[in-house]
Amino acid sequence: MRIIDEEALNDITLGSTILGAGGGGDPYVGMLLARDAIRRFGPVSLVDIEEVPDDANVVFIAGIGAPGVLIEKLPRAFEYERVLDELERFTGVTYDFVCPIEAGGLNAVTPFATAAARNLPVIDADGMGRAFPHLEMVTPTLYGASATPMVMIDEHGNTMFLESATNPWAEAYARAAVLASGANAASALYPMSGRQAKDWLVRGALSMAQDIGRTIREARDAHVSPVHAVLEQQGGVLLFTGKVEEVDRRNERGWTIGTAHLSGIDGDQGHTMTIHFQNENLAAKRDGEVVATSPDLIMAMEIDTGEPIPAEEIRYGYRVAVIGLPADPHWRTEAGIELSGPRRFGYDIDYRPVEEAVR
Repeated sequence: MRIIDEEALNDITLGSTILGAGGGGDPYVGMLLARDAIRRFGPVSLVDIEEVPDDANVVFIAGIGAPGVLIEKLPRAFEYERVLDELERFTGVTYDFVCPIEAGGLNAVTPFATAAARNLPVIDADGMGRAFPHLEMVTPTLYGASATPMVMIDEHGNTMFLESATNPWAEAYARAAVLASGANAASALYPMSGRQAKDWLVRGALSMAQDIGRTIREARDAHVSPVHAVLEQQGGVLLFTGKVEEVDRRNERGWTIGTAHLSGIDGDQGHTMTIHFQNENLAAKRDGEVVATSPDLIMAMEIDTGEPIPAEEIRYGYRVAVIGLPADPHWRTEAGIELSGPRRFGYDIDYRPVEEAVR
């Protein structure tokens, strides 16, 4: 167990932007919510999953919606501080630990707001090891777990309680509800026991985010390339170096969807790259040839500072290094690829590990 102070929260925030793979919502917004809650209610403990009793009750806390909406409409602490109370009222179960559904983006840090308000620990784990656009795309789904009962609270004070037959149905109903309410809501979902959490989740996910954030911060201080520091630490691949020439982006069906077109610079002069995203970056094509796809992570980083550029913020003129990072082993199984691989998003191509990308 360790106490998360503001420096640790800042490192987690920066690292979770990388793990967001372009999506997950701006973690800085989540950090502000979490920091404010910690200042009002007191510090939050981050616990290793092995410290969680097998009979404990655990639940994911997550924002759901379109990341592009957060640029104009910020989430409020109220929803995250109340959502667990509402789930307990609905189920009659008291929860002992909260956990991020994804270590990428906004959802890596918003559970700290809930935890501070309820004086609960956060588990150093998640259900993705990155961010994905669909709520059924979590490791518990691979083990037959149910997303429901779940609760969702929107900015208008509406509370939705949901039980669904399957996790894709939970996604469909939750997405329709969040679209009706303005594409931004807080949720508590995937209730599980401590034993199930140990068997199902990606361990150390928040520590990984913190390590990445620290790596970028220390590289900046040492005046070395943050991009290469992250690649070395995570065993990643530099896919492209270029300038953003055009972005087609829209908020549609509760997601931020589009493409970013890049022209090569430096060693990639004369080449092009296209990044396709649906909240998260799902596929990258170099000169029309696919070089990386989900479930591996695709992320654009500003060349000089290493600042990660989410899909809702990437725009003309950015000079970026596009990196690929290997997904957690859960996602490289047959079941993982079926749930989150390129064909799941409509790309008629087979998954190939990003390490095999040829520059």
